[in-house]
Amino acid sequence: MTDSPTRQPSAFVPVAMSLAAFSAIVIHIARFGTAPQADEGTAAHIWQILMAGQIPVIAYYAITWLPRAPRAALQVLAVQVAAACGALFPVYWLGW
Repeated sequence: MTDSPTRQPSAFVPVAMSLAAFSAIVIHIARFGTAPQADEGTAAHIWQILMAGQIPVIAYYAITWLPRAPRAALQVLAVQVAAACGALFPVYWLGW
């Protein structure tokens, strides 16, 4: 029995990290509004760590699964990139 590339932790952890980064933005907006802060706060640092932390996990997934199951791996990578773009969008939109 072969492992499925979609059931690997390296497949869904980056998506969860993107959702957590997006949640940090939503919680920050709910608490403080959309006005720029004088200093980067905890939410900004959490967002940065979560977004940067995805890069090695996504690279590991791509290196491991693209040669084994290219079609399924590309689908998972597309979901990972879409989730990252979803977490990047509010930052871009608000000009933070």
